[in-house]
Amino acid sequence: MAKTDPYAALRFKEFNIFLLVRFVLIFGWSMQFIVIEWQVYSLTKDPLSLGMIGLMEIIPAFTMALFAGHIVDQKEKRNLLALCIAAFSLISLGLFLLTWPKIVADWSTKTILYSIYALVFFGGFLRSFFGPTIFSLIALIVPKRAYPNAATWNSSTWQMASVLGPAFGGFSIGWIGVHWSLCIIFGLVLLSLLILFQIKRKPILNPKIGEPVIESLKEGVRFVFKTKAILGAMTLDMVAVLFGGAIALLPIFAQDILKVGSEGFGILRAAPAVGAFITLLITAYIPISKNAGMKLLVAVFGFGLSIIVFGVSSVFSISVVALFFSGVTDGVSMVVRQTILQIKTPDHMRGRVSSVNSMFVGSSNELGAFESGLTAKLFGTVNAVVFGGTMTLITVLTTGIASPSFRKLDLTKDIEEHQRES
Repeated sequence: MAKTDPYAALRFKEFNIFLLVRFVLIFGWSMQFIVIEWQVYSLTKDPLSLGMIGLMEIIPAFTMALFAGHIVDQKEKRNLLALCIAAFSLISLGLFLLTWPKIVADWSTKTILYSIYALVFFGGFLRSFFGPTIFSLIALIVPKRAYPNAATWNSSTWQMASVLGPAFGGFSIGWIGVHWSLCIIFGLVLLSLLILFQIKRKPILNPKIGEPVIESLKEGVRFVFKTKAILGAMTLDMVAVLFGGAIALLPIFAQDILKVGSEGFGILRAAPAVGAFITLLITAYIPISKNAGMKLLVAVFGFGLSIIVFGVSSVFSISVVALFFSGVTDGVSMVVRQTILQIKTPDHMRGRVSSVNSMFVGSSNELGAFESGLTAKLFGTVNAVVFGGTMTLITVLTTGIASPSFRKLDLTKDIEEHQRES
């Protein structure tokens, strides 16, 4: 039944609670990100300052990733996620206080900017724990037969929050200002923490509790590099995201190129997530496990084309459509990648494998933001975006030619085996 049931994972109560936590948290997180982007660019008018936001987050996220995966595999997942959310609430509170009118009036621009970077740096540290903890918790909430469907609904929830969070953030900047927008975000983070405690504590499935850190990390890395499907998906997505990071430059497009203000910024920021969300809903009904490798290559190629169109466009409607299709293609990529990870990863190694994934893919978002900011500073904003899209196309073509086994990757048999095990 699970093979054709689009609501298989939703039939488990705790998974629905988990999705609510995920939605509220990501809504607040994505809203906070664009509010801070807007504030930083308003303070500096320097594209490199936007790239610095990504750099400040990637440094701790990347360096802590493997160690975080080891900790996640050793600890109870529900309480660990609660601790991460509680710490994240302190970041939201700090950003709210930094935009207090009296502080803005009394402190220098440089002091406020560096304080924002410091909080973003702390957020990067937390991010190294968020991904592996959430990835591991899903596998403890739903049975194996529902993994592919759970991956789809989890990604759909993430995308829905990524649609509404940036859009609401863009409008709220215009309605109530940056300061009170950050207050709303602080409240949302606390709400997600309260909801999380409706999920029961989960067992620790790792049989090697207390294993030396170095041995644990080596085991995780070895597994990823010997599992070609996981390694190929991670590598392809990492390079595409790294060079296709046009999203970090959206404040420049909104303010200086398209001249559409904070409301237009919110629409631009939400457009990719709208496209991805629609794709994810469709894949809940039409599985894409067959010929997964080729579908992933085509999707990432389409993503690169969309980024190039966005970069050369000077018409707001065309720019929105281009970003929408970048989201459509990214949605396919996300489902294929998450399904590969859930299906191919043993329960006791989920934290470490997810951490390696965050080093490949998650961190490349922030590194891509820095790359985009730097290339925009050196060569101009439009040239930076076109360059990124072109590099994505080259990466896809290279991967497709160099790895015939990845082109032929099919997940149908793996999913059937998981259904029999359940």
